[in-house]
Amino acid sequence: MIKRIGAEILDAKDKTVYAIGFFGKSLRGIGPFIYRGQASYRILTMQILFTFVEALGVSVLLALGIGAAVNVLGLPILSSFSQERLIYPLIITIITRELGPLLTAFIIIARSATAIATETAGMVVSHEIEAYISVGIDPIEHIAVPRLLGVTISLFLLNIYFSIAGLAGSFFIAQFANNLPAADYFANLLLSLSLADILVSLIKSVVFGLILATVANVQGFSVERASTEIPQAGLRAVGSSFFWCIAANLVISAMYYAIR
Repeated sequence: MIKRIGAEILDAKDKTVYAIGFFGKSLRGIGPFIYRGQASYRILTMQILFTFVEALGVSVLLALGIGAAVNVLGLPILSSFSQERLIYPLIITIITRELGPLLTAFIIIARSATAIATETAGMVVSHEIEAYISVGIDPIEHIAVPRLLGVTISLFLLNIYFSIAGLAGSFFIAQFANNLPAADYFANLLLSLSLADILVSLIKSVVFGLILATVANVQGFSVERASTEIPQAGLRAVGSSFFWCIAANLVISAMYYAIR
């Protein structure tokens, strides 16, 4: 029992060290990719198309619903304490600072983390990675780096659109319920919105993008030779991405409230 637990701990440590090293190599490959990666620009473009453009509709619809729900559920409770104006900082906290980055990360994990991991694992099993190496092409620079950049850029942009749509959804409910003028609503929102809220939201989106792209790449490159490992790589990528994004969200939020 103790021996098995110790072996699992050592295995987890080795995987963590490997993932950190993989992430470092991916960061080092960004410069060469930008300088001479013209052949890989198509992979970057397609990654942004799949991760950002095709997921935009789902993200906006979800944000509209959450923005409306915050107003519908929160305003009656605050009204019972004569604290209606607290709805604005509540909307900013829930949509912009907390749920926006995390939910967009979840959407991308469900869509892109599995796709990246399974596609890369398929390339490993079919010996495409060996073919790249044999002709002098770095597979990290050619395959992992454009996916890392594409996912991070996409999550950053999706988070911005999510926040805008969430605030718009909240406004529509406020307009319907109280016939509140748009100028008053958005003026109150801007008074409640601070630079720290914006920075925390953007930092989270970038960190989540780097995490889930790295996890998906690592799981894809970690398979051996069996084709049955391909779907397993996708499942591991999803589970690990969820865990590390939630952990990062807790750490960043705790740092925000500690510094504030």
